[in-house]
Amino acid sequence: MTDSVRPWLIALDIDGTVLHEDGTLAPAVIEAVHKARDEGHEVTLATGRSVSMTIPILDRLDIAPEYVVCSNGAITLQRDSSAPAGYRRFHVEHFDPRSVLTRIKERLPQAHYAVEDEMGLYRYTDWFPEGALDAVSEQVTFDELLTTVATRVVVISPGHDIDDFLKVVEDMGLHQVSYTVGWTAWLDIAPEGINKSTALEMVRTKLGFELDRVMVVGDGRNDIEMLQWAAKQGRAVAMGQAPEEVQIHASEVTDDFLADGVAKALATLPH
Repeated sequence: MTDSVRPWLIALDIDGTVLHEDGTLAPAVIEAVHKARDEGHEVTLATGRSVSMTIPILDRLDIAPEYVVCSNGAITLQRDSSAPAGYRRFHVEHFDPRSVLTRIKERLPQAHYAVEDEMGLYRYTDWFPEGALDAVSEQVTFDELLTTVATRVVVISPGHDIDDFLKVVEDMGLHQVSYTVGWTAWLDIAPEGINKSTALEMVRTKLGFELDRVMVVGDGRNDIEMLQWAAKQGRAVAMGQAPEEVQIHASEVTDDFLADGVAKALATLPH
């Protein structure tokens, strides 16, 4: 990096962006991340994953950013060499899930529910896809779930048509919490007003980056607020396979993950 080029704060989503659907990391993406890091840019992750499911991706990418955004913005980590895995919880947002869980249960009585607490423990009522929840989890009754202080609520409805599921969620008008709907009938609920962008704004401020030196890359509905935030003055990059409803919030679109879209986006950074 030349003296005239200022560093960027780069926040990358994990699943469908850095990571392929089969869990692999493309060599070209690893190389591009390392190049950006070595040129002085701050490369971090902003993900819906829990803390313990995020740390291994940092290790696989061989990066150690100062801050990392997990749980769709509800948990922000800070690097700390004295902490287990090298990171400690810097900022945690949580909420009482009782009212939203009860409301959703009335509309989706056959759905499966899980609540993540601030320590990363998942309590769940019924089956979830393998690898969807943290390894640290326990099955409980729905009533027991209501007593958990939540950083996130996850709702899935196996076999539910995604369009019908979206309509049910929209009809509920969940105004007291922030929510996103995933690729399948999957609902992610965070504390009110909390998403990846709110955590990244805190990170940006802490690190002293101007908003015109922010670049984010994502592909899912839980990346929309992050893209909107970066698009104001910085670079908001949507992956090529992202749904149109996600791409419209980006300032640019790169190739899909199979074509190493992240690597191609990072290659456009000034040197």
